[in-house]
Amino acid sequence: MKRSTFVKSTLILSFATLLSKVLGSIFRIPLQNIAGDEVLGIFTLVYPIYMVALILSVAGIPIAISKLIAEARTQKDDVAIFQIKRTASILALLFGVISFTLLYAFSESISTVLGDPSTRPALIVVSTTLLVAPFMAVYRGYFQGFEDMRPTAISQVLEQLIRVGLILISAIYFVSRGYSNEVVAAGVMLGSIVGVLVSLVYLLLLYKNKVGSEASLKHFSYKTFLSWSKTILKVSIPIAIGTITMALLNAIDSLTIPYALHSQSDGTNNVTYLYGIYGRGLALVQIATVFATSVVLPLIPLMTKKLTEKKYDQTRQLIEKTNHLSHLISWPAAFGLLALTLPLNITLFTNLEGSTMLGIIGFSSVFTSLAIVGTGILQGMNLTKTAALIVIGSVILKAFINIIMIHYYGITGAALSTLFVYIMIVVINTIFIYKKFNYNLFPRELPKIVLSALNMGIVIAIPALWFTFENWSRVENMLYLLIVITLGGLFYFCQLFLMKVVNKQSLSNLPVIGDWLKR
Repeated sequence: MKRSTFVKSTLILSFATLLSKVLGSIFRIPLQNIAGDEVLGIFTLVYPIYMVALILSVAGIPIAISKLIAEARTQKDDVAIFQIKRTASILALLFGVISFTLLYAFSESISTVLGDPSTRPALIVVSTTLLVAPFMAVYRGYFQGFEDMRPTAISQVLEQLIRVGLILISAIYFVSRGYSNEVVAAGVMLGSIVGVLVSLVYLLLLYKNKVGSEASLKHFSYKTFLSWSKTILKVSIPIAIGTITMALLNAIDSLTIPYALHSQSDGTNNVTYLYGIYGRGLALVQIATVFATSVVLPLIPLMTKKLTEKKYDQTRQLIEKTNHLSHLISWPAAFGLLALTLPLNITLFTNLEGSTMLGIIGFSSVFTSLAIVGTGILQGMNLTKTAALIVIGSVILKAFINIIMIHYYGITGAALSTLFVYIMIVVINTIFIYKKFNYNLFPRELPKIVLSALNMGIVIAIPALWFTFENWSRVENMLYLLIVITLGGLFYFCQLFLMKVVNKQSLSNLPVIGDWLKR
């Protein structure tokens, strides 16, 4: 494998996932502007439940088959590769149908637990996606097993472009016709179905061009299916629980926050509206964690392959490089979101409601990113059961802390709970990774990265002492953000250069910049 394969794969997927995540998060902003916080609240309540069902419906199969295919490629076993893919397709389809049936059958009960019966139509509509999405995910996992992240990247962008476009068109249509929030929320979910269908068609055509006719079908039988099913599920189920980290924690929010808010409320507050305010923070965190999400996909099969080849030193270096890049990107994002909470809230969501909560959630993004990366490293190290247990424990912990913190601090308490739980996940993940690989836990660059990000945050926050952002228009706040973010980014990277955290040599490791520097 070429030295830059991992970095190239990460860059390709990072760019695509960045675009995908930006689309998938930013659309919540015009959705809130068009339909209001209550519709955003319904969407934010329902979507994590769907995501949990989606991830469980494929039982971690995409990542599992990327691991198994990476191992089969090491042994040059083409028949096994075909059998893995075929078995995974059947399993994903079965689990998708089962998940859809369960979600549809219990939609009324789930909406009651969510604290708002108006969520049921949206839940039913989006659950239809489960009939298609698992099958699509298998093809993404297949290409990832060949360390080719382009199909996943392109299909993600394609899916999100269509999904977001239809969500906004639907929102404009249903709102202009005067439909209720319940109907509007259900209508916008139609975009998810169409987006997944188009993405699946693209991947099918790509697979057909790559593989051609499946001549190896003669090697596949019911006995083969049962044999590979056991292998795939043994690997995939713990991976599913590990992969589900953010979705499961968001689902716990959907289940516990409305309950806690209802308990606290004197009847004057709309709980779905308050949850929509909380959804503002989740939208920003999704953008801030884009690198962590994208780096995990190429990381897992690559680590698996290196461990299979017993290249332990290279595995240790890979862990250190991944952590370095994660810290380099996540800390300035977290301090930036915290420092710019007020103008961000007005620019994106029209007012300052929930600003304290938004600042806490924004800062928690650094620990969310590190938790996602740490979970991915544990999976790549074949410690999937450990990763799964950490996630399960974190979910139980968050349920209790949500209820306690909301009782005392309202919706801000939910943000504090998120911050605390992700810090705990990072600490526990790090302990288990360090036990397996005695890597450089505190590299000398880390304090410099954090200090540079903190300095940047302080500098861009200082103008808030004089400016009254609520008296500015949204356009004025947006222009202010563009200027400050640009200057803040330059200030951050200048510090990194002065402290010798990054230099010409480290930049040359990035293929695009490296080619330019060598000219």
